[in-house]
Amino acid sequence: MTGVAVAGVGLVTSLGLDAESTCAALRASVTNPSITRFRGRDGQWINAHQVELDAPWVGVSKLVQMALLAADECLAGARDASAGDALPVLLCTAEQQRPGRLEDLDDALFDGIRSGLGVRVDEQHSAIFPLGRVAALAALERARRLIAEQGCGQVLIVAADGLLSWPALKHYVDLDRVLREDNSNGFMPGEGAGALLIAAAHAGDTLRCTGIGAGIEPAPVLSGTPLRGDGLTAAIAQAMREAGLLADDVDFIVADISGEQYFFKEAALARSRALRGHVRTLDLWHPAEGIGEAGALAGVAAIAAAWTAMRKGYACGPRVLVHGSDDASYRFAAVLCRPDPQAVEEMS
Repeated sequence: MTGVAVAGVGLVTSLGLDAESTCAALRASVTNPSITRFRGRDGQWINAHQVELDAPWVGVSKLVQMALLAADECLAGARDASAGDALPVLLCTAEQQRPGRLEDLDDALFDGIRSGLGVRVDEQHSAIFPLGRVAALAALERARRLIAEQGCGQVLIVAADGLLSWPALKHYVDLDRVLREDNSNGFMPGEGAGALLIAAAHAGDTLRCTGIGAGIEPAPVLSGTPLRGDGLTAAIAQAMREAGLLADDVDFIVADISGEQYFFKEAALARSRALRGHVRTLDLWHPAEGIGEAGALAGVAAIAAAWTAMRKGYACGPRVLVHGSDDASYRFAAVLCRPDPQAVEEMS
């Protein structure tokens, strides 16, 4: 499979309206939650990571505006972003079955991005990934195939999502999955958008994708089935094999974990099984701690955080494992590496 690299990133979150400010805040462990207009069952106001724009956009309109901001940042900072070829857009959105999903979300969001993007969109190779937290990693695999098999020069991955509508919030509140004073086993909801420009591997890349894996978890959250982490273990093992790495070759992990004990346990089980024999201590980064649980944004935020850390020189090392899990059974993992490990070690 042709090697691909992350050529540019963009983020719009509660921490900032660009990737640099968001990642700087994440590095400093800054959070920016605010009170919503919704109350939980206990009558207390629900806190969330809300994005403040210059106009009071709501619904799909807000998702479109956030997505365009992230995409514009991504394209502006990338090499050859102004190339004349049409650009495939892989759009990452909420799962089809998620309660509170906006009506006609996919078409409306894609149309809004296409009309406001400022570059020609390759509609033949564009696609929508309504897979929530794992959407970006699934889209990364598609981008790799488009570049290797269809001759696409670059592929733009865009994610826009959030859990701040009352139907969605009520669903998770009723399941006791939202963080509150008397429930530490929950997440703080959020919203935002992100973008990744994927291109063929090139000398001087900041971060290359060298392996991708997928798995199916037979014991998803709330299933009541004993958790072994089979799906994530398989995804990580596959990504590691493809990247040609051994257990101790990974330097740190960035995951979509947002606060629920199930996903921390799953990550620990999968790491102990897929990276069996490793002796190094691995830092685990989880951007949701700063930006909240924002569905499809999770995968883009994880990769953008790793890319920025490599570029700025504060990464834990040149090789990072990124993984994601949705509420159903899909599990994805990717290994991303800086092409020149010695340069990263010198910067560290």
